[in-house]
Amino acid sequence: MAKYNTLLYYCYSTIADAEQFAADHLKFCKSLGLTGRIIVAEEGLNGTVSGPAEACKTYMNTLHADPRFAAIDFKIDEVDTPSFVKMHVRYKSEIVHSGLRDPNVINPQQQTGKHLEPKDFMAMKDDEDVVILDVRSNYEHSLGKFKNAVTLDIDNFRDFPDKINELAKYKDKKILTYCTGGIKCEKASALLLHEGFTDVYQLHGGIIKYGKEAGGEDFEGKCYVFDNRLSVDVNSVNPKVISTCLNCGKVTPKMINCANPECNEHFTQCDECGTAMDGCCSDACQTHPRKRMYDGTGYYVKVPQPIGVSLKKQELRNENQEVVE
Repeated sequence: MAKYNTLLYYCYSTIADAEQFAADHLKFCKSLGLTGRIIVAEEGLNGTVSGPAEACKTYMNTLHADPRFAAIDFKIDEVDTPSFVKMHVRYKSEIVHSGLRDPNVINPQQQTGKHLEPKDFMAMKDDEDVVILDVRSNYEHSLGKFKNAVTLDIDNFRDFPDKINELAKYKDKKILTYCTGGIKCEKASALLLHEGFTDVYQLHGGIIKYGKEAGGEDFEGKCYVFDNRLSVDVNSVNPKVISTCLNCGKVTPKMINCANPECNEHFTQCDECGTAMDGCCSDACQTHPRKRMYDGTGYYVKVPQPIGVSLKKQELRNENQEVVE
């Protein structure tokens, strides 16, 4: 049995007094010795947590015992060490920032694309009348994506609604959406249906579940994840590397965050350029006075969240940050 687990999950389910729930949930997670990042909103939960296997089991059992979260599909990775250093639980207006806040228009609890299990997604993805749509951000699909997938030029998921018109030419096709764990597809597929697309699907459990249950076939590259691993392997059938170093163009699967905290750009960089650039994306960042020490990983620990801090203030500070998938 693995000593440590990392759990990826989300759940669209109404939470009354979500800010208080977030504060209480932070205490609960810390009591179990877990680390991770969780977003709480009135519309549900979105989290990645990591810790001892028994603590993770207790966490899953506790959430499943709550009727609001009984349907959570946890994606479980066995890891050698916890995937985070600190525990954060943030209250926000959405569990994935899309700007689509009117539940009368987009409500994943009422309407989304049809959920496809990995084996069914694999069986459909190469059909002539199918379009595979990646709804993730540029830095994610530049690291890895499904073969022949349509990608969008977006820096954050909140930019997705503005790209709908670019997809109009596919309205007579079956649209198969996918993302890391499934959460973005819930709103993306709902929006596509709202905009008149009639045959919309989503990969249930996302890339992570597809890798576990379908071997990751035809997913090219690696999958970006929102913890200190930064990326994980998905394809055990026909893997290939598609990402290149931002600085020299050499093929590399390594994803890092820029060492300049005022930039913090997600980008791929080979080890040679990482050493030469001190983990920075540009000369300007390399000479920035706040540049962090580069240790070869490109992951930097966030300031811990004290229990009892005003979560609404944190929401305002972090509104534009996509914390977890």
